Amino acid sequence: MTDPRRLARRAAAAVAIWAASVSISSAQLVVFDPNNYAQNVLTAARELQQINNQIISLQNQAQMLINQAKNLASLPYSSLAQLQQSIQRTQQLLKEAQRLAYDVQQIDKAFATTYAPVTSSQSSQALMNNAQARWQTSVAALQDALKVQAGVVGNLDTVKTQSSALIAASQGASGALQVTQAGNQILALQAQQLADLTASVAAQGRAVMLDAAQRAAAQDQGREQLKRFLTPGQGYQPSNIQMFH
Repeated sequence: MTDPRRLARRAAAAVAIWAASVSISSAQLVVFDPNNYAQNVLTAARELQQINNQIISLQNQAQMLINQAKNLASLPYSSLAQLQQSIQRTQQLLKEAQRLAYDVQQIDKAFATTYAPVTSSQSSQALMNNAQARWQTSVAALQDALKVQAGVVGNLDTVKTQSSALIAASQGASGALQVTQAGNQILALQAQQLADLTASVAAQGRAVMLDAAQRAAAQDQGREQLKRFLTPGQGYQPSNIQMFH
């Protein structure tokens, strides 16, 4: 028979061994803390958000630099050369004005001589010469006005072409500088049109004024010639003529 005491001692030893093994196993297990895990996840999310914010900031700065570069970009199209040529053509036509031109001194001199009131001391030949000179000046002024108007009409094709090109360039502008430059060139084109209009009006006004001055001088000369004709001894003198031999 087995001794009960011995069995008890063996059982107590087995329990002691099992308890010791359980203690060792429990000491080796990892304990999971939900609060600590949540805190770590939140910290990581915040750090990721900061990184995203930095990336967005860098992207915004890059876009700002790109926009600044566009604003500093020059307009690839320029109508300056064509506008200058149009203005020079009109100026050249005005400079080609014949006889009594756009000069204050010449005008004063002409109205003191050719267009001056007729005096009784002037010879009939001088009166005829002045009348012819005035008529030639009026004809030349009309010709000059027609030439200037023809030049202005010729510039209309340039205006149309440049207007279309500038409008297209302004619509396709990529920056503030290009928009400003396109606007400035459109204003320059309008200024050129105003210059042509002014030149045309000036040339036409010159022709009208010279024609009016010519008619006024002719009336004055006509009165003097009629006076001389009616003055005894100066006008028509009847005389006997022999018509048949």
